[in-house]
Amino acid sequence: MVLKTNPKPWAFSKQKEYLLTNVTFVDPLDGSVYCDMGVKLKDGLIVSVAFPPHSHVITADSTVVDLRGKYLCPGLIDCHVHIATPPGEAGLSATMAIDDTTSLLRQPWLLKQMLHRGFTTIRDCGGATLAMKEAVAEGLHPGPRMFIAGKAISQTGGHGDKRSAKEAEGSTCCGGHAEGIGRIADGVEQCLIAAREQLRQGADFIKIMCSGGVASPTDKLTSVQYTSEEILAFTKVAKSAGTYVTAHAYTPESIQHAIDCGVMGIEHGNLIDEKTAKLMARKGVFLTPTLTTYDAMASREFAGFLPPGNTEKNLEVLDKGLKSVQIADGAGVTMCFGSDLLGNLQTRQTREFALRQKVLSPLKVLQSATINGAKRLGQERKLGRIAEGYVADLLVLDANPLEDVSILDQGERYLKVVIKEGRVMMSRLEVLPAEM
Repeated sequence: MVLKTNPKPWAFSKQKEYLLTNVTFVDPLDGSVYCDMGVKLKDGLIVSVAFPPHSHVITADSTVVDLRGKYLCPGLIDCHVHIATPPGEAGLSATMAIDDTTSLLRQPWLLKQMLHRGFTTIRDCGGATLAMKEAVAEGLHPGPRMFIAGKAISQTGGHGDKRSAKEAEGSTCCGGHAEGIGRIADGVEQCLIAAREQLRQGADFIKIMCSGGVASPTDKLTSVQYTSEEILAFTKVAKSAGTYVTAHAYTPESIQHAIDCGVMGIEHGNLIDEKTAKLMARKGVFLTPTLTTYDAMASREFAGFLPPGNTEKNLEVLDKGLKSVQIADGAGVTMCFGSDLLGNLQTRQTREFALRQKVLSPLKVLQSATINGAKRLGQERKLGRIAEGYVADLLVLDANPLEDVSILDQGERYLKVVIKEGRVMMSRLEVLPAEM
């Protein structure tokens, strides 16, 4: 006799069937607001949206919840995180030097915090593993669903090279050295291997470094990294695998260089100009600004997080950040929400909403964290909206984010419930208690 045991006893149980009534929900597609609606959730999906709410068929399995006076919003998507640099260390150097075991043990705590802020989906741009992605998907740890790049790939002396200028050449092996959230690859052959290796280990896309960065010790912000031949190696591998390459890049020169070689996403872009923004819009290249990380590193709260040599670079990109968002918006570039926070800065994730609202409408900011992020992930028919057939990722709010999107930066006051795939993962409402 064969015993039928569950090989994964932590796996989720079947979702409840919910009917949310008398709710007002926002559609980030066009900014429409629908009042006194009924939204039915079953098997992790939104199966019907109707007015009036009592037009739904109520079965014996239905849990009916009256949400009169509340607002329903799609779950949020952060398209630039690094879960492999969790809080717990004193500054940038210690955060980037965290060993893999310590990082892995701390990541579930960080993922739960992100979920409780309303992020039901994240795109990790360097460091996350397939094992953690699967653990979250299977219900072992509560957290957002994950799309991962594996290791971010850098040239020697590039943004992903953590060595100081005084470390000897032999302090790391050439050709495929991997450490922390990144790895080094030089030359076409190494770039091909590095890209294929990330895909072999479960990467959903490829992340490369094409300019200098704030957190790296030896490169200038204005440096253009990787040759055309090397970038083409990355983009060819990605295209063959049915995915894309996104690039860390700040300057017009580095952004144009990446796009000319087939890169379809730009991270940060703080020093962009109008010509480059128009090129991005014409080519359909996504931009993911990450204003909150520079704001946090320049704040009194996190004074001393950056080594003195990195502070000047941070102030330069911080000063240009809001202007870059305005330029990209004016050119029609599709922008996603990103945070790019490291270590103890991770608490500032939702600050991005308040910063962007200084130069963009609440609707455009909300779109960056919903429908635009879903498009970047190739999930535009599943995520980012409240519509029939979409995944039941929902937030219950005490106010309308289309009037003031910065309420999403005040979660303890305004965010009442987080639903992911039809399960109540966090709740501050007695009528809709948490299941997890």
